[in-house]
Amino acid sequence: MSTGARKSERLLNLLIMLLVQRHYVAKDRIREILYPGSSTEAFEKMFERDKEELRSLGVPIEVGSMDAYFDDEPGYRVRLDEFALPDISLTPDEAAVVGLATRVWQHARLADATSEAVRKLTAAGLEVDASALDIAEPRLSADEPSFDVFWEATQDRAAVEFEYRRAGETRATTRHLQPWGVVRYSGRWYAVGFDTDRGQERVFRLSRVQGDARRTGAPGGYQVPPGTDVRAMTVRLAPAPSTGEAVVLVRRDAGIALRRDAVSVEPDVAGPDDRTPWDRVRITRGGTGAADELLGYGDDVYVEAPEELRTVLVERLRRVVGDQVVEVAG
Repeated sequence: MSTGARKSERLLNLLIMLLVQRHYVAKDRIREILYPGSSTEAFEKMFERDKEELRSLGVPIEVGSMDAYFDDEPGYRVRLDEFALPDISLTPDEAAVVGLATRVWQHARLADATSEAVRKLTAAGLEVDASALDIAEPRLSADEPSFDVFWEATQDRAAVEFEYRRAGETRATTRHLQPWGVVRYSGRWYAVGFDTDRGQERVFRLSRVQGDARRTGAPGGYQVPPGTDVRAMTVRLAPAPSTGEAVVLVRRDAGIALRRDAVSVEPDVAGPDDRTPWDRVRITRGGTGAADELLGYGDDVYVEAPEELRTVLVERLRRVVGDQVVEVAG
């Protein structure tokens, strides 16, 4: 098992352990079950790093006293009422705080780690309330092909090389990154880290990575600066989320992510062709900021409004496939 996979399993173990118990869990108990055989110094470093990583991903780890009458060793837990969010009120940003389990559950490698985590905790004598894990049922998918490469490179502290196409450009350039984290922000996935080509902190949107990302560095090849908050970096460096509203026609059984975040869905409406049924989907991502996302659906979507969004899409298609094809499609 790679270093990244082991760390992913450990993070999920910690999340599950703190989530499924009603009371605070003592640090000694956490060490005994999740960090067996580690020295005191190694445990303290790993535990602090794991806590901060979960918190950076939106997991609300709470610290409290094990006994209300004594000032003893603090305990840790994740309160179910703070971690859970109702489906009907989730915006793209709010959905991001569902946490690490939601983000990685659908990936086969980490799904195996999740099952193993439950088995280990049960074997250790802990009462695992599996129903508490229902709130982490995946509602967000990391469907970008490069997600696994960046995620595992982040855990292993290994450099990555990839081809990247910036917004408004038709050609990709080769980039090199020491990834510090992978973050969901405003409905999109970003890799955050140190760009060795530019010598600066940068964020890269995974949907703009072209082809296969490649690990080029050995595990442990760099260190993340102490106190780094990758989510705060993403908010600071990534483009501001678009505001407004867009109305798009979506083919039946397509555009799952659009439907999940939709304000409303009107089924069985007239569409630009009759090859499939169409639905009218109203989303809260208007303006030009939604162009990249919608382009990924190809001819499964058709923009009704706003007009400027449709114009941006047409112009980008012209640059890629040529005027003649766009005129026929439009």
